[in-house]
Amino acid sequence: MVDIIVAGAAGRMGARIVACMAEAPDLRLVAALEAPGHPALGADAGEVAGIARRGVPVTADAAAALTAGRVLVEFSTPEATLEHVRMAAGAGARAVIGTTGFSPRQRDEIRDLGSKAAILLSPNMSVGVTLALRLLATMAKALGDDYDVEITEIHHRGKKDAPSGTAVRMAEVVAEALGRDLATSAVYGRHGLPGERTRKEIGVFSLRSGDVVGEHTVSFGAPGERLELTHRAHSRDTFARGALRAVRFIATRPPGLYSMQDVLGL
Repeated sequence: MVDIIVAGAAGRMGARIVACMAEAPDLRLVAALEAPGHPALGADAGEVAGIARRGVPVTADAAAALTAGRVLVEFSTPEATLEHVRMAAGAGARAVIGTTGFSPRQRDEIRDLGSKAAILLSPNMSVGVTLALRLLATMAKALGDDYDVEITEIHHRGKKDAPSGTAVRMAEVVAEALGRDLATSAVYGRHGLPGERTRKEIGVFSLRSGDVVGEHTVSFGAPGERLELTHRAHSRDTFARGALRAVRFIATRPPGLYSMQDVLGL
Protein backbone atom coordinates (compact mmCIF):
# COMPACT_ATOMS: atom_id res chain seq x y z
CA MET A 1 0.00 0.00 0.00
CA VAL A 2 1.39 3.40 -1.04
CA ASP A 3 0.28 6.46 0.94
CA ILE A 4 -0.37 9.43 -1.34
CA ILE A 5 -0.70 13.18 -0.79
CA VAL A 6 -2.43 15.04 -3.62
CA ALA A 7 -1.55 18.73 -3.90
CA GLY A 8 -3.94 20.88 -5.90
CA ALA A 9 -6.65 18.40 -4.91
CA ALA A 10 -9.51 20.68 -5.95
CA GLY A 11 -7.99 21.51 -9.33
CA ARG A 12 -8.74 19.88 -12.68
CA MET A 13 -5.97 17.30 -12.45
CA GLY A 14 -5.90 16.85 -8.69
CA ALA A 15 -9.60 16.00 -8.61
CA ARG A 16 -9.22 13.38 -11.36
CA ILE A 17 -6.28 11.79 -9.53
CA VAL A 18 -8.38 11.52 -6.37
CA ALA A 19 -11.22 10.00 -8.42
CA CYS A 20 -8.99 7.50 -10.23
CA MET A 21 -7.45 6.38 -6.94
CA ALA A 22 -10.84 4.93 -6.03
CA GLU A 23 -10.08 2.25 -8.67
CA ALA A 24 -6.60 1.51 -7.24
CA PRO A 25 -6.71 -0.69 -4.11
CA ASP A 26 -2.90 -0.55 -3.75
CA LEU A 27 -2.92 3.24 -3.35
CA ARG A 28 -4.26 5.11 -0.32
CA LEU A 29 -5.15 8.80 -0.18
CA VAL A 30 -3.88 10.12 3.16
CA ALA A 31 -3.92 13.90 2.55
CA ALA A 32 -5.31 16.44 0.09
CA LEU A 33 -3.74 19.88 -0.13
CA GLU A 34 -4.94 23.24 -1.40
CA ALA A 35 -3.78 26.83 -1.03
CA PRO A 36 -4.63 28.81 2.14
CA GLY A 37 -8.03 30.47 1.72
CA HIS A 38 -9.19 28.07 -1.00
CA PRO A 39 -12.98 27.52 -0.85
CA ALA A 40 -12.54 23.73 -0.82
CA LEU A 41 -10.65 23.73 2.50
CA GLY A 42 -12.39 21.48 5.03
CA ALA A 43 -14.45 19.66 2.42
CA ASP A 44 -14.02 15.93 1.82
CA ALA A 45 -11.54 15.30 -1.01
CA GLY A 46 -13.75 12.61 -2.53
CA GLU A 47 -16.80 14.84 -2.68
CA VAL A 48 -14.71 17.65 -4.17
CA ALA A 49 -13.66 15.18 -6.88
CA GLY A 50 -17.27 14.21 -7.55
CA ILE A 51 -17.09 10.73 -6.01
CA ALA A 52 -18.02 9.20 -2.66
CA ARG A 53 -16.50 10.51 0.56
CA ARG A 54 -12.92 9.38 1.16
CA GLY A 55 -12.68 10.54 4.77
CA VAL A 56 -9.83 12.90 3.88
CA PRO A 57 -10.49 16.63 4.34
CA VAL A 58 -8.81 19.17 2.07
CA THR A 59 -6.21 21.07 4.09
CA ALA A 60 -3.56 23.74 3.68
CA ASP A 61 -1.23 22.18 6.28
CA ALA A 62 1.43 20.71 3.96
CA ALA A 63 4.00 20.34 6.73
CA ALA A 64 1.76 17.96 8.70
CA ALA A 65 0.94 15.89 5.61
CA LEU A 66 4.45 15.50 4.19
CA THR A 67 6.00 12.78 6.32
CA ALA A 68 8.50 10.01 5.61
CA GLY A 69 7.50 7.22 3.24
CA ARG A 70 4.64 9.07 1.58
CA VAL A 71 4.45 10.11 -2.08
CA LEU A 72 3.47 13.66 -2.98
CA VAL A 73 1.56 14.03 -6.27
CA GLU A 74 1.83 17.65 -7.34
CA PHE A 75 -0.35 19.45 -9.88
CA SER A 76 -0.42 23.04 -8.68
CA THR A 77 1.70 26.16 -9.30
CA PRO A 78 5.49 26.25 -9.69
CA GLU A 79 5.93 28.22 -6.46
CA ALA A 80 3.71 25.94 -4.37
CA THR A 81 5.27 22.86 -5.93
CA LEU A 82 8.79 23.94 -5.03
CA GLU A 83 7.76 24.66 -1.45
CA HIS A 84 6.12 21.24 -1.12
CA VAL A 85 9.00 19.37 -2.74
CA ARG A 86 11.50 21.07 -0.42
CA MET A 87 9.38 19.82 2.51
CA ALA A 88 9.11 16.34 1.01
CA ALA A 89 12.87 16.09 0.50
CA GLY A 90 13.51 17.21 4.06
CA ALA A 91 10.97 14.78 5.52
CA GLY A 92 12.03 11.67 3.62
CA ALA A 93 9.03 11.60 1.27
CA ARG A 94 8.99 11.17 -2.52
CA ALA A 95 7.35 13.29 -5.22
CA VAL A 96 5.65 12.97 -8.60
CA ILE A 97 5.46 16.39 -10.28
CA GLY A 98 3.11 17.19 -13.14
CA THR A 99 3.14 20.96 -12.60
CA THR A 100 4.25 22.99 -15.63
CA GLY A 101 5.56 26.53 -16.16
CA PHE A 102 8.82 26.20 -14.19
CA SER A 103 11.59 28.69 -14.88
CA PRO A 104 15.10 27.36 -15.63
CA ARG A 105 16.15 28.30 -12.09
CA GLN A 106 13.23 26.40 -10.58
CA ARG A 107 13.99 23.33 -12.71
CA ASP A 108 17.59 23.47 -11.51
CA GLU A 109 16.41 23.51 -7.90
CA ILE A 110 14.22 20.46 -8.48
CA ARG A 111 17.20 18.70 -10.04
CA ASP A 112 19.26 19.53 -6.94
CA LEU A 113 16.51 18.25 -4.64
CA GLY A 114 16.74 14.96 -6.52
CA SER A 115 19.98 14.29 -4.68
CA LYS A 116 17.97 14.10 -1.44
CA ALA A 117 14.73 12.43 -2.54
CA ALA A 118 13.24 10.35 -5.34
CA ILE A 119 11.48 12.86 -7.61
CA LEU A 120 9.71 12.20 -10.89
CA LEU A 121 9.21 15.28 -13.05
CA SER A 122 7.20 15.19 -16.25
CA PRO A 123 5.26 17.94 -18.05
CA ASN A 124 2.88 15.26 -19.32
CA MET A 125 2.02 12.01 -17.53
CA SER A 126 0.39 10.42 -20.57
CA VAL A 127 1.89 7.10 -21.65
CA GLY A 128 1.15 8.06 -25.27
CA VAL A 129 3.00 11.38 -25.01
CA THR A 130 5.95 9.66 -23.35
CA LEU A 131 6.23 7.31 -26.31
CA ALA A 132 5.74 10.21 -28.74
CA LEU A 133 8.75 11.99 -27.28
CA ARG A 134 10.91 8.96 -28.00
CA LEU A 135 9.56 8.75 -31.56
CA LEU A 136 10.19 12.47 -32.14
CA ALA A 137 13.91 12.07 -31.48
CA THR A 138 14.08 9.26 -34.04
CA MET A 139 12.09 11.24 -36.60
CA ALA A 140 14.16 14.41 -36.19
CA LYS A 141 17.47 12.56 -36.52
CA ALA A 142 16.30 10.71 -39.64
CA LEU A 143 14.85 13.78 -41.38
CA GLY A 144 17.59 16.24 -40.41
CA ASP A 145 17.86 19.87 -41.44
CA ASP A 146 16.06 19.39 -44.75
CA TYR A 147 12.69 19.43 -42.95
CA ASP A 148 11.09 22.44 -41.26
CA VAL A 149 9.84 21.76 -37.73
CA GLU A 150 6.66 23.40 -36.45
CA ILE A 151 4.94 22.53 -33.14
CA THR A 152 1.36 23.49 -32.32
CA GLU A 153 -0.56 22.88 -29.11
CA ILE A 154 -4.20 23.47 -28.17
CA HIS A 155 -5.57 23.59 -24.62
CA HIS A 156 -8.65 24.80 -22.77
CA ARG A 157 -9.23 28.49 -22.19
CA GLY A 158 -8.27 28.23 -18.51
CA LYS A 159 -4.68 27.06 -19.01
CA LYS A 160 -2.31 29.59 -17.48
CA ASP A 161 1.08 28.86 -19.10
CA ALA A 162 2.02 29.01 -22.77
CA PRO A 163 3.45 27.20 -24.54
CA SER A 164 2.46 24.05 -22.69
CA GLY A 165 5.13 22.15 -20.82
CA THR A 166 4.64 19.27 -23.25
CA ALA A 167 5.21 21.52 -26.28
CA VAL A 168 8.37 22.87 -24.69
CA ARG A 169 9.60 19.33 -24.02
CA MET A 170 8.85 18.34 -27.60
CA ALA A 171 10.87 21.31 -28.83
CA GLU A 172 13.74 20.36 -26.51
CA VAL A 173 13.75 16.77 -27.81
CA VAL A 174 13.78 17.88 -31.44
CA ALA A 175 16.47 20.50 -30.83
CA GLU A 176 18.69 17.99 -29.05
CA ALA A 177 18.25 15.42 -31.82
CA LEU A 178 19.20 18.02 -34.43
CA GLY A 179 22.09 19.47 -32.45
CA ARG A 180 20.46 22.89 -32.11
CA ASP A 181 20.34 25.36 -29.24
CA LEU A 182 16.64 25.82 -28.51
CA ALA A 183 17.27 29.20 -26.88
CA THR A 184 18.34 30.61 -30.25
CA SER A 185 16.37 28.45 -32.68
CA ALA A 186 12.89 28.59 -31.11
CA VAL A 187 10.33 30.98 -32.56
CA TYR A 188 7.24 31.43 -30.39
CA GLY A 189 4.53 32.69 -32.72
CA ARG A 190 4.90 34.99 -35.72
CA HIS A 191 3.46 38.46 -36.31
CA GLY A 192 3.88 41.21 -38.84
CA LEU A 193 6.58 40.68 -41.45
CA PRO A 194 9.07 38.28 -39.88
CA GLY A 195 10.60 37.47 -43.25
CA GLU A 196 11.35 34.11 -44.80
CA ARG A 197 11.47 31.17 -42.44
CA THR A 198 15.04 30.29 -41.47
CA ARG A 199 16.19 26.72 -42.09
CA LYS A 200 16.96 25.84 -38.47
CA GLU A 201 14.21 27.55 -36.53
CA ILE A 202 11.72 25.50 -34.51
CA GLY A 203 8.29 27.11 -34.45
CA VAL A 204 6.12 26.74 -31.36
CA PHE A 205 2.53 27.97 -31.37
CA SER A 206 -0.20 27.97 -28.67
CA LEU A 207 -3.97 28.00 -29.12
CA ARG A 208 -6.50 28.33 -26.29
CA SER A 209 -10.07 27.27 -26.97
CA GLY A 210 -13.08 26.04 -25.02
CA ASP A 211 -12.52 22.89 -23.00
CA VAL A 212 -9.81 21.15 -25.05
CA VAL A 213 -7.96 18.76 -22.73
CA GLY A 214 -4.77 18.81 -24.78
CA GLU A 215 -3.61 18.34 -28.35
CA HIS A 216 -0.03 18.48 -29.67
CA THR A 217 1.21 18.20 -33.25
CA VAL A 218 4.80 18.23 -34.47
CA SER A 219 5.06 18.82 -38.22
CA PHE A 220 8.15 18.02 -40.30
CA GLY A 221 7.77 19.68 -43.71
CA ALA A 222 9.89 19.66 -46.87
CA PRO A 223 9.15 20.46 -50.53
CA GLY A 224 6.76 17.74 -51.69
CA GLU A 225 5.70 16.25 -48.34
CA ARG A 226 4.85 16.80 -44.69
CA LEU A 227 5.05 14.25 -41.87
CA GLU A 228 3.11 14.91 -38.65
CA LEU A 229 2.98 13.27 -35.24
CA THR A 230 -0.14 14.15 -33.24
CA HIS A 231 -1.29 13.26 -29.75
CA ARG A 232 -4.83 14.06 -28.62
CA ALA A 233 -5.97 13.64 -25.04
CA HIS A 234 -9.71 12.96 -24.80
CA SER A 235 -9.88 12.92 -21.00
CA ARG A 236 -7.75 14.10 -18.09
CA ASP A 237 -8.00 10.57 -16.76
CA THR A 238 -5.22 9.54 -19.13
CA PHE A 239 -2.89 11.92 -17.26
CA ALA A 240 -4.25 10.87 -13.87
CA ARG A 241 -3.70 7.17 -14.55
CA GLY A 242 -0.23 7.94 -15.85
CA ALA A 243 0.53 9.85 -12.65
CA LEU A 244 -0.61 6.89 -10.54
CA ARG A 245 1.61 4.62 -12.62
CA ALA A 246 4.45 7.02 -11.83
CA VAL A 247 3.58 6.81 -8.11
CA ARG A 248 3.97 3.03 -8.15
CA PHE A 249 7.34 3.43 -9.89
CA ILE A 250 8.76 6.11 -7.61
CA ALA A 251 7.55 4.48 -4.36
CA THR A 252 10.54 2.11 -4.25
CA ARG A 253 13.22 4.20 -5.97
CA PRO A 254 16.32 5.72 -4.34
CA PRO A 255 16.99 9.47 -4.50
CA GLY A 256 17.30 10.81 -8.02
CA LEU A 257 15.46 12.76 -10.70
CA TYR A 258 13.28 10.50 -12.85
CA SER A 259 10.90 10.92 -15.79
CA MET A 260 8.05 9.04 -17.44
CA GLN A 261 10.65 7.60 -19.80
CA ASP A 262 12.02 5.73 -16.77
CA VAL A 263 8.55 4.51 -15.84
CA LEU A 264 8.12 2.95 -19.29
CA GLY A 265 11.66 1.62 -19.42
CA LEU A 266 12.53 3.78 -22.44
